[in-house]
Amino acid sequence: MAEERTALGLHNLPKPRGATTTAKRKGRGPGSGLGKTAGRGHKGQRARASGNVRPGFEGGQMPLIRRVPKRGFTNPFREAAQAVNLKDLTRLPGTEVTPATLVAAGMVNRADRPVKILGTGDATRAYAVSGCRCSASARAKIEQAGGQVEG
Repeated sequence: MAEERTALGLHNLPKPRGATTTAKRKGRGPGSGLGKTAGRGHKGQRARASGNVRPGFEGGQMPLIRRVPKRGFTNPFREAAQAVNLKDLTRLPGTEVTPATLVAAGMVNRADRPVKILGTGDATRAYAVSGCRCSASARAKIEQAGGQVEG
């Protein structure tokens, strides 16, 4: 009787060799190789039960993160602009450039996030750009081609 083969999928992938190993049984006598001190060495802070210290702890010395001067400000609410080059606008069906038309053409992911038109390439048509930011070079190229940029 022939064996039934099942399709290989994520649910039945075999584990690669070496992916699972048996746990080290520490402190189980000298024959195990990890008896007595159980791989912790002799004495010292890391040999103790609560011996590990938090990341960045330097044994009581003033930590580097506190020694280095702090400058500036990082805005936690900043939204990075989605960049679109002028040369990519040729894929748009019309001349209207808005976040919604760019999402429909698959050039940006979301219409509710800021979009910026960059000046790489040339404006082949007279584009009417609204709702998007433009770099200075992109604005100049669009206006030189007879288009207009709102805002």
